[in-house]
Amino acid sequence: MAKILAVTNQKGGVGKTTTAVNLSASLAILGQRILMIDLDPQGNATTGCGVAKRAALPTVYQILIGRSNLNEARLHTDFGFDILPANRELAGAEIDLIEMTGREYRLRDALAPVLVDYDFILMDCPPALNMLTVNGLVAADAVMIPMQCEYYALEGLTDLVATLKKIRANLNPKLEIEGLLRTLYDPRSTLTQQVSSELVEHFGSKVYQAIIPRNVRLAEAPSYGKPVTAFDKQSKGALAYMILAQEVLNRRDAALRAHAEQGVKA
Repeated sequence: MAKILAVTNQKGGVGKTTTAVNLSASLAILGQRILMIDLDPQGNATTGCGVAKRAALPTVYQILIGRSNLNEARLHTDFGFDILPANRELAGAEIDLIEMTGREYRLRDALAPVLVDYDFILMDCPPALNMLTVNGLVAADAVMIPMQCEYYALEGLTDLVATLKKIRANLNPKLEIEGLLRTLYDPRSTLTQQVSSELVEHFGSKVYQAIIPRNVRLAEAPSYGKPVTAFDKQSKGALAYMILAQEVLNRRDAALRAHAEQGVKA
């Protein structure tokens, strides 16, 4: 049964799409069955996997409004994982969903038949609390929060945590924070180090040990329609995402063991 992670942050430019694409590719390299869902109308995660946005039909838009199903829309990439693509027409979903019954649950219900096909489902959410993000958070088991180590990011994190509490209280009681991922990390910056320390102090084990550095190859890879693991697997960015992928697996396995032990005690 797939674990569903929403890669989200209400602040833009923090590495959400980069993380969704490269973590999907890294987990696939480690033998996991992966579906990545592009929930952003910009479709950057789609093109970052080598899929042409204009040619991608049907997309997540047709899934949300009920004109297609996931089996018809998912595509297999050249990098070992599947993708549910997006393009500009997804922006219209906000209006189309207004009149629909159970609009917050459309994605969750669409995913139900394919949960057994995957080990992880990763969702690249847009940088706004709109109906697309709400659908992602309602469908998710947990959220991964990429963030830069700067003080504006800390303010945004406070707002995001408040949003997650509202979603948990009203729409998805199982939703939790899987982890905080430090991205675009520059170890030469004193401010970066200070904010990083504050994150660890306040959130403890919720902060991933893996750190994603500022890396030219990470920035270049999307223009070639490739994850960085396929573009330059020896780059610092590629190695960092492989470390993150292993940490994600370790956390999942630890949670499964704990759940099994609780079952035995019960």
